[in-house]
Amino acid sequence: MSNSKRYALWLVLLAAAGTFALTMGTRQTMSLFLSPLNTATGLGLASISLAFAFGQLWWGLTQPFAGAMADKIGAGRVLFIGTLLIAVGTFITPYMTSTWGLILAIGVLSAGGAGMAGPAVLMAATTRLIPPESRGLAAGIVNAGGSFGQFALAPIAATLMVSLGWASAMQVMGLLVLLCLPAAFLLRGNSLQAAPPGQKVLGTREAISQALRDRSYLLLGVGFFTCGFHVAFLATHLPGVVASCGLPTVWAGWTLAILGLFNIVGSVAMGWAMSRWRMKSLLSMVYTARALAVLVFLFAPKTGPVLLAFAAVMGLTFLSTVPPTAGLVAKFFGPSNMATLFGVVMLTHQIGGFLGAWLGGKVFEATGSYNWIWYVDIMLALGAALVHLPIREEQPHRAGTVGAT
Repeated sequence: MSNSKRYALWLVLLAAAGTFALTMGTRQTMSLFLSPLNTATGLGLASISLAFAFGQLWWGLTQPFAGAMADKIGAGRVLFIGTLLIAVGTFITPYMTSTWGLILAIGVLSAGGAGMAGPAVLMAATTRLIPPESRGLAAGIVNAGGSFGQFALAPIAATLMVSLGWASAMQVMGLLVLLCLPAAFLLRGNSLQAAPPGQKVLGTREAISQALRDRSYLLLGVGFFTCGFHVAFLATHLPGVVASCGLPTVWAGWTLAILGLFNIVGSVAMGWAMSRWRMKSLLSMVYTARALAVLVFLFAPKTGPVLLAFAAVMGLTFLSTVPPTAGLVAKFFGPSNMATLFGVVMLTHQIGGFLGAWLGGKVFEATGSYNWIWYVDIMLALGAALVHLPIREEQPHRAGTVGAT
């Protein structure tokens, strides 16, 4: 590879990973504001958890439509609009005093913008712009960007809360997202450019119809539901888990940071492993590791070092499912219209995310403990590990590459 092509490749990765770092980092630090929001509004943990849970669901609902838009009008335009929506939604959240107001700011504007500037669009844009032999590692690097954002922004958010107060801190976080606007120019282009010359290109509706008739694609979506449940529960309630262990708030910021730091390692390692082992086997391994880690945590003493160690293990498996899931979608259907089809899979992820975020608050209010959510998480993880085994990774030759009209 020439130096100019290598430079262009890394520029694409920097744009995509940097965008994911700012959007995902901002979203993942929002759990630090859950308790101050509850104190300021007096709405109750369940009501505020509902706003966060709706955000998880809306983020997923946005993905297929954002993907279809990116496949048609170009990723750059979609990323630009999404970034502005995140900034606006985050900035106005402190002014919301009702459940519906929080749902609008957190659940519709911020989450919808994050969906537009999220993994479906970013992974598809990267797949389109990166040579096939580099796509596995590239997906891992882009995914690691989201983790780095969490690692870097969680301590920043916690520091801003102490120095400026929670409301101003949240508004500063919203403004920081605007730093990823230049990436919209670098990642411009649509899926039509990904289709080889002369190859049949399917319309969006036909592409989705074909995918929903594919058993392996459906199983992939079922497994990703569990990932959403697990990730959203941790992202929303890990600070609450820390507090329930009797530890000071500073440990909450550091557990989120460690979660993000080790997810960088897990994501890059997964990208490397994808070129060496079957992706469905890697996914089964990750879900099994999650179940075992949670089981050990339930019986371990709840001290600060134990929480950090648990966050590190969870980080290794946190979003490392995204590169092989995106890789399987690309392997099944090709890069054309991948944003749409990966967006559909992300929808199942976020349905699980809605339940993980919402039920976490409901169960804690009802029982005073998160244990029952951990039990459900273990069972779902084991089920996800099993459901990936029948996936046919080597798909039969398709009549045409899936793409947008």
